Amino acid sequence: MPQSPPPRRPIRELPDELISQIAAGEVVERPASVVRELVDNALDAGAKQVTVRLQAGGVRLIAVEDDGSGIPQGELAVALRRHATSKISSLQDLESVGTMGFRGEALAAINSIADMSLLSRTDDGDPAGHAWLLDGRTGELSPAARSRGTTVEVRELFFATPARRKFLKTDATELAHCIEAVRRHAMVRPDVGFAIWHEGKLVEQWRACAGDDAHERRLADVLGSELLAQSVAVDYSSGQVRVTGRAGIPDAARSRADQQFAYVNGRYVRDKVLTHAARSAYEDVLHGHRQPVYALYVRLDPTRVDVNVHPTKIEVRFRDSREIHQAVRHAVENALAAPRAAAAALAVATIESNQAPALSPWAQPAINFGANQVYRASPHVSDFEAMWPSPNPTRPEAVAGFHSPEASTSSARTGASDLPPGDWPLGRAIAQLQGIYILAENTQGLVVVDMHAAHERIVYERLKNQMDTASISSQPLLIPATFAASPQEVAAAEAHIDTLQALGLEITPFSPRTLAVRAVPTSLAQGDAVELARSVLAELAQHEASTVIQRAQNELLSTMACHGAVRANRKLTLDEMNGLLRQMEATDRSDQCNHGRPTWRQITVKELDSLFLRGR
Repeated sequence: MPQSPPPRRPIRELPDELISQIAAGEVVERPASVVRELVDNALDAGAKQVTVRLQAGGVRLIAVEDDGSGIPQGELAVALRRHATSKISSLQDLESVGTMGFRGEALAAINSIADMSLLSRTDDGDPAGHAWLLDGRTGELSPAARSRGTTVEVRELFFATPARRKFLKTDATELAHCIEAVRRHAMVRPDVGFAIWHEGKLVEQWRACAGDDAHERRLADVLGSELLAQSVAVDYSSGQVRVTGRAGIPDAARSRADQQFAYVNGRYVRDKVLTHAARSAYEDVLHGHRQPVYALYVRLDPTRVDVNVHPTKIEVRFRDSREIHQAVRHAVENALAAPRAAAAALAVATIESNQAPALSPWAQPAINFGANQVYRASPHVSDFEAMWPSPNPTRPEAVAGFHSPEASTSSARTGASDLPPGDWPLGRAIAQLQGIYILAENTQGLVVVDMHAAHERIVYERLKNQMDTASISSQPLLIPATFAASPQEVAAAEAHIDTLQALGLEITPFSPRTLAVRAVPTSLAQGDAVELARSVLAELAQHEASTVIQRAQNELLSTMACHGAVRANRKLTLDEMNGLLRQMEATDRSDQCNHGRPTWRQITVKELDSLFLRGR
């Protein structure tokens, strides 16, 4: 039964108090929203120590203390008015915001739904050394005692809007959200100390860090030293965009995306472009639906990003999304590409002063096992070994296959057993287990290698390198494949003609609501042209960048590499095993196979000792 429309009311202006309460519904979702806004203001004021005090998860009390520049007495009352701010004064300022806050809504919104007071003192304050306390309810101003800085107290959150208070969770849940809000600030400002108190007890504290490694030490404090140890440094520049931070190795991936942090010009954001770019960088090395761990910091010209998208300032819009997507993706890909075995060996080599010179943390060249011996392809190696060039063509010493024609001779003649294992990150082969695993010895202990998975990655990377050196060729379809397209797909096809051509696709309008696929990449000519076109257009519409073509090509190359890799149960000589280990050290992403599973594991001497209760 249809409902009757409500009676018509006259159009009139809303009272200021109701306007502020409506605005508060957008800015303040829960206590953590208040904490985020107040900490933003403290950092903008130049604070070096921020203390957050909470009661009942922030519902009863939120107090944020800082040692910043403070608020002059004459500006305290103005600070609680709507759209009052010191951050911007013109449209030009708004288009190049460099502060955390700028909208001038937070304090007014909070004051409209809670009991709020401001206590502040500046360096040039009252000659008697007074701070000033402003009661947000009455507007009364009175002298008080405090050192330089500001304290904002918010009591009985949502008392003026009890319906909103019913949607809050338990105190423990709200406390966790408040801690997370401060943690996000702490990860990007190592020069500032943060402390969180709840019900009079210190629950979290991060001390200020100084020095060149301040950022990494703060990340270790916030995320944990173990998580930091399972990550690689990211530092990449492309034009005016710079991406830094840490990217977790595939082994550190989690089932949930709760350890993914992205910052734009120091501001924590949740952005689909950044998330998609980071996730696409892990496609080749991450197993299943696991979620990567990362903390990425994007720096660019403030005029090239719009932070005035949402009242919570957690969403942004980029002027050139494709540029940002490519920069973030390449930054993470490059960081993950270097084999980690060399870095692990470097850490050991630097401890022992009598070792050979420290190894580079990047890929190592292959090592010859005899005076004039070089590994090269032979009739016993798969066709893929002989067909494709070595992992790094710029290194003449890099091997092209792992089989030696002299492999049938005694390994003692090559001198392999006499070379110090510290020279090789993955060690010296000592045996083969069940025709599946290679056992090797290095300075840390025992290395176990899945020989098929490792060789599969080596062949796969060679195929990819060969593909990357040539542009994507397209093959015209004899009969164009047409499909009914949505308005978004039509718009994406018209807006990204050049991008589609670079990907080897030709998609043109056939009618106002129909698109025709007239050409596809040659390597994917046997696939479903319509499904490929839809997938590419969907990514272009959302991210202005697409990895569908590359993903499909990589799947094809992965299948070829799997068939071309050495199979299980094949008996290898020590020389062949050592040759494979050296290739792994010189091949990008050799720590994981094409499907994201690990190719090798390190078992330290300490772990072996514990198995046999040595030293107990």
